[in-house]
Amino acid sequence: MSFKSRGIESPSSNHHSKSSSVVTRNWAILLCLGSFCAGLLFTNRMWTVPEPDAKGITRTAGTENQRLSLVSDGCDPTLKNIKREPKDIMGEVMKTHHAIQTLDKTISNLEMELAAAKATQESILNGSPISDNVKVNESTKKRKYLMVVGVNTAFSSRKRRDSVRATWMPQGEKRKKMEEEKGIITRFIIGHSATSGGILDRAIEAEDNKHGDFLRLDHVEGYLELSAKTKIYFATAVALWDADFYIKVDDDVHVNIATLGTTLARHRSKPRVYIGCMKSGPVLAQKGVRYHEPEHWKFGEEGNKYFRHATGQLYAVSKDLATYISINQHVLHKFANEDVSLGAWFIGLDVEHIDDRRLCCGTPPDCEWKAQAGNVCVASFDWSCSGICKSADRIKEVHQRCGEGENALWSATF
Repeated sequence: MSFKSRGIESPSSNHHSKSSSVVTRNWAILLCLGSFCAGLLFTNRMWTVPEPDAKGITRTAGTENQRLSLVSDGCDPTLKNIKREPKDIMGEVMKTHHAIQTLDKTISNLEMELAAAKATQESILNGSPISDNVKVNESTKKRKYLMVVGVNTAFSSRKRRDSVRATWMPQGEKRKKMEEEKGIITRFIIGHSATSGGILDRAIEAEDNKHGDFLRLDHVEGYLELSAKTKIYFATAVALWDADFYIKVDDDVHVNIATLGTTLARHRSKPRVYIGCMKSGPVLAQKGVRYHEPEHWKFGEEGNKYFRHATGQLYAVSKDLATYISINQHVLHKFANEDVSLGAWFIGLDVEHIDDRRLCCGTPPDCEWKAQAGNVCVASFDWSCSGICKSADRIKEVHQRCGEGENALWSATF
């Protein structure tokens, strides 16, 4: 019987089994170490591959930031060949300033036109009457004019109107030519009598049929209603004609129409312009005197003066100011004197007051001397009469001695 068959191993076989177990364990350890090293090597290679790209990205971002910094500081070597002349810089600044001014005026005009359209729509919806003068055709709306000159007149001033027609206001075909070629509208402005359709109104209608140079206003005429008439004039004129400027002048003042157009054209790019001979007269509290101010207490203590405003013989406002008056006419306060009222409407607004003394020259020899010196006056009148004294008789003389000449209008460019 063998020992093996009994399930008992011999000593020699036991020693051999132990030796095999040791060898197998050693190989297992070696294989584990090898696998670990191989895995470590493989892992390190996988992690180090993106490192150059990451550094490259970092270096690239840093380079771009540095380049942007150099460009902003004007130190980029690639820009060394670009010369920056001071004149070029000033030219660009002036262009930018002009562009801003133009944009400001455009925005202001658009805002005013939008407000005017809304005001007109509200009037229609509320059933308020609209003057027939406001109903204009499409061709008139599209046309752009330089200026609208409204000559303030009264029912009793027929001789004054005829003297103006015979001097500085072109008539007939010449007036139409002036409108079409020069963009200048001239009209006598007048309302209606207290008894609408009466003899006074019929006389104006007959005169208008003959000359066609009236702008009829929805207004009751009266000396104490000049402030109201001024508001209605601007509102009506801005609705009828799209112009850069709107002018009010009295019918006893001599005007050089071409010189007026040239003077106003210089201020075309400016928004909210108010042009005239600026003054600041005393506030008259005493009753019964001419130019008495019933609301004198609003201007402070007795003896105070008015704020600066244009004298009433002639003044001009830009389109946005005329539109402002049109939109707000129902809430604009009327003082006793029309020129004071106009000045008051602009208090608190961002308006440029332009004081131009050529709009208030005296009659000969004053305007004559200035014309001979090359400084032609825009308007001439006598301060003592707040107009040309006895203008129906004297305006022809003023025109002959101080007029710019008929060719001045047709050769002028605005």
